[in-house]
Amino acid sequence: MNATQELREVEKILKRDFTNEKIISNLYGHIFNTNGKRIRAKLSLISSYGTKSKNRYLLAAVIELLHTATLVHDDVVDDSPERRGKKSVNSMWSNAHGVLIGDYIYSKAFIHMVNIKNIRILEELSSATNDISQGELMQLDALGNLNVTLNKLKKISYFKTGRLFEASARTGGLISKSSIMQLDYLGDCAKNLGILFQIRDDLLDYSIDKRIGKPNFQDLKEGKITYPFYYAYKKANLTQKKELKEALGKKSINQKMILTLIIKLNGIKKTEELASKYQKEAILLAKKIHNLKIQKEMIELIDRSLNRKK
Repeated sequence: MNATQELREVEKILKRDFTNEKIISNLYGHIFNTNGKRIRAKLSLISSYGTKSKNRYLLAAVIELLHTATLVHDDVVDDSPERRGKKSVNSMWSNAHGVLIGDYIYSKAFIHMVNIKNIRILEELSSATNDISQGELMQLDALGNLNVTLNKLKKISYFKTGRLFEASARTGGLISKSSIMQLDYLGDCAKNLGILFQIRDDLLDYSIDKRIGKPNFQDLKEGKITYPFYYAYKKANLTQKKELKEALGKKSINQKMILTLIIKLNGIKKTEELASKYQKEAILLAKKIHNLKIQKEMIELIDRSLNRKK
């Protein structure tokens, strides 16, 4: 089986976590009955090739639970109306429901994590969870900050997204007892993949395609300085800076006008170049992984992430 086929076993664990308590069951069902990419769980499965331990599936489920909890909480923070093309929990129920079901999912993840009985995995994932929270707070602090640096944006991308990618691969390697050097290659490759994934997310936000699974220009409307905006603003003249500044954090914007301006100022092009840089670095690291099956599926994952449309 490849990682995509193995995800069915992970789905069984996620569905098994349903409770008889009606409100929790309704919320849980709404969240997990979606066609998410499960890329972090897939990373964990790929990185743990070489062992027959059933904990591989449990670990992948833990990764998916952790990621899902952060998404539910993100939607509350961002007041996002949609998630994966469906109404978000906070939109369909309330912010309180979003916070509490997110906490419930986190606690489920840690129950399973303890059951794996591997202290190094527990250390890695608890550290990653803490880093993700730091990333979210850093992004919150950077809202509307037109002076934010490129290095700060990269740091936010790592903590907010790259860190769980890195932890997914490293813990998968720990399950299969990979060497320290191979663990580093797995983790660093996945870290670069995660940052690439976040950069691609930033690009997809500047799209008028309705199929991406979330509202268009959502980041801009929330006042987030993402890579396309950063590069465009950096190159803009005073008049163009004023137009971009006025659009930032505004709920109603002229999407075509803003997109045309961002493109004209090379915001999209420079962001695509940055994505390509992380893709190449991730592939270089993937080629250092000894297990050829892992190497092949990692490279496929990296290429798909660069070219994804949603």
